[in-house]
Amino acid sequence: MRVLVTGGAGYIGSHCALLLKERGHEVWVLDNLTNGHPKALESFLPADRLVVADLGDTHRVEHALLGNRIDAVLHFAAFALVGESVVRPDKYWQNNVVGTISLLNAMRHAGVGRIVFSSTAAVYGEPTVVPIPEDHPKAPCNPYGRTKLVMEEALADHASAFGLGATILRYFNAAGCDPQGRLGEDHAPETHLIPLAIRAVLDPSRPFQIFGADWPTPDGTCVRDLIHVTDLADAHLLALDRIEPGKTNRYNLGNGEGHSVRQVLDAVGRAAGKAVPAQVAPRRPGDPAVLVADSSRAKAELGWKPRYPDLDAIVGTAWKWLSTHPRGYKT
Repeated sequence: MRVLVTGGAGYIGSHCALLLKERGHEVWVLDNLTNGHPKALESFLPADRLVVADLGDTHRVEHALLGNRIDAVLHFAAFALVGESVVRPDKYWQNNVVGTISLLNAMRHAGVGRIVFSSTAAVYGEPTVVPIPEDHPKAPCNPYGRTKLVMEEALADHASAFGLGATILRYFNAAGCDPQGRLGEDHAPETHLIPLAIRAVLDPSRPFQIFGADWPTPDGTCVRDLIHVTDLADAHLLALDRIEPGKTNRYNLGNGEGHSVRQVLDAVGRAAGKAVPAQVAPRRPGDPAVLVADSSRAKAELGWKPRYPDLDAIVGTAWKWLSTHPRGYKT
């Protein structure tokens, strides 16, 4: 297929663009470069395949779709910091909702009828059942989660009204880097668990912050379901192949096994050969104690099976890239 990856210069988007290229698809990336890195694409994407544009510029997005005869869109272009969404909800609703509606309008005008949408476990809020199935009640507790849930419903409405084929993938905790070391993880600010732990090893003057050690979990720290970024990318390609016009499907993506913050710190310590400097800080409001996915639907219907479920393997790929790129893509 000829595929446009929005937000494709970012962490998950670039890994997905690389896998698309490896699997024989023709790939274009659309990114406004607010958080994306052109350097992430240099090794596999010709410079003229990067369209620097904002989602809200419907005309430019439509031109990119029509001009390149795009068949499908993989949509990653969203703001995704929970804390920021609380203090800047305007930014999140404008980009994640208004921008995505603009993208859908451009797709309809260009005759592009397939989309894979990047959603999140944040749509569930505080879970009442763990592992969390797709039909769990939706009660997002922050603006980020609410913007994603609203767009899930908007996609379903577009499917009913216009025949759009949409697959919604709800990620749990994306982690790791390309196993061959070609791509990495570089956020500003960094909020993800593993890179923060690795940075603490590389710079002990900035110890890792454990937000609460009194949670109702075996070791008192939060438990999260870590899923390797390459496994996420693989799920997108499987979903792309199975999109049906007029239908909306929703899938959780996780390993189905939780690891505590302390377990992750121990794994980073094993990869680095020395302990992670860490200190306990107060709990963050809105953090659930445990988030673990029930991904059985994705396995049964998409034929998806994570290739990197082991915690040490996930951490090892992150250490491989981050330890050699201490300044991210600026290194």
